[in-house]
Amino acid sequence: MVSKVEKKSESASSDSKTLDGEDGDSLDEQPLDIGEHYLVRRGDDTWHPAEIIQARFNEQENQYDYYVHYEGYNRRLDEWIPRDRIMLSRFNMSDHQWKNDQRTGDLLSDQSDRKITRNQKRRHDEINHIQKTYAEMDPTTAALEKEHEAITKVKYIDRIQIGRYEIDTWYFSPYPDEYGKQPKLWICEYCLKYMRLEKTYRYHMQSECTARQPPGKEIYRKGTLSIWETDGSHHKVYCQSLCLLAKLFLDHKTLYFDVEPFLFYVLCDIDKHGSHLVGYFSKEKESPDGNNVACILTLPPYQRQGYGKLLIAFSYELSKHEGVVGSPEKPLSDLGKLSYRSYWSWVLLEILRDFRGTLSIKDLSEMTSIAQTDIISTLQSMNMVKYWKGQHVICVTPKLVEEHIKSSHFKRPRLTVDSTSLQWCPPRRTNNVRYGKK
Repeated sequence: MVSKVEKKSESASSDSKTLDGEDGDSLDEQPLDIGEHYLVRRGDDTWHPAEIIQARFNEQENQYDYYVHYEGYNRRLDEWIPRDRIMLSRFNMSDHQWKNDQRTGDLLSDQSDRKITRNQKRRHDEINHIQKTYAEMDPTTAALEKEHEAITKVKYIDRIQIGRYEIDTWYFSPYPDEYGKQPKLWICEYCLKYMRLEKTYRYHMQSECTARQPPGKEIYRKGTLSIWETDGSHHKVYCQSLCLLAKLFLDHKTLYFDVEPFLFYVLCDIDKHGSHLVGYFSKEKESPDGNNVACILTLPPYQRQGYGKLLIAFSYELSKHEGVVGSPEKPLSDLGKLSYRSYWSWVLLEILRDFRGTLSIKDLSEMTSIAQTDIISTLQSMNMVKYWKGQHVICVTPKLVEEHIKSSHFKRPRLTVDSTSLQWCPPRRTNNVRYGKK
């Protein structure tokens, strides 16, 4: 339970609580100063410099907890920790030794020689994506980033219960105050109503909620997988709740309450109990930039099972039915970049492997509904395009294609879209960008 939040280092250092020691004596704990750095023991028992972002008094444990940010790591790893995971003395950030690529090791060196598996290394690289510093950004972007970081700096909701899954959250989400300061929220997986108490959640599931599927229209069914199209203007509360849920796992997501201009495509796994939320993507009803995805998310329990690429493929299937090219709204999250680049590589290599003749970037765009800029960047990453006489030219050989197919660039999706199972008619639009032309 959160009873007190220290917002400034002055108030944190001046306030104190009396703690009872094991021997019965009283001990005065002075809270650590906000903004200072200490060595902190992470969940894998390694030590790393971290900044104290916030402090709160934990009445249940009768001690202060601290919200810390590990230097050099993605903010999704920020967390509340007890005092016993923080070293007694401050850490001198001017000491450059810790910067020598030791983020996967132990600064106390007793575990730094242990082996790291390939899977752990890959997971580390994907989670701990380091963004640009403010100095590397243009002034406008830097100002927006600073404002975003200030608003979302502290994550109070540590975990959620949704369906049979208890999930650790990654980022701040602007739930209303009485909910946003709770360490745990209970969320109905069908209507997405959020609750503070387990007993309220149990009563809701047993007696109140009659929904067993998302609102809107089911437009795709293949086996146990189903996708629903939900209009933000017709089902506003559900879509707002979906956005709040998504923000717990997406850092740069700005859509919270203005959901009317968007359509939401909700992926579910169906069993005898109902349709269980797996993930979703949203898209603008009218996108002046030609974006076919505004936000995309697979819930953590369903990640690395092919659902993310299925949602990406489905967004392009809709674009094909509309006769337009599309691209996801930028910037993508670190995991979003990996998923899209993998999908684009797979689609393009499949075509280049079997095609005989001459292909242009425009041809590939028309065949796939992938924007030309995304095609160019993907082919450049595989050294398969050259810039010649003012335009990009595809330069591939069968051998080069086969090399990439055998490499990590080519990852055949576990799940694919069956276009015959799509029951959907494109809406009438006023500003469709058909194959790159207004």
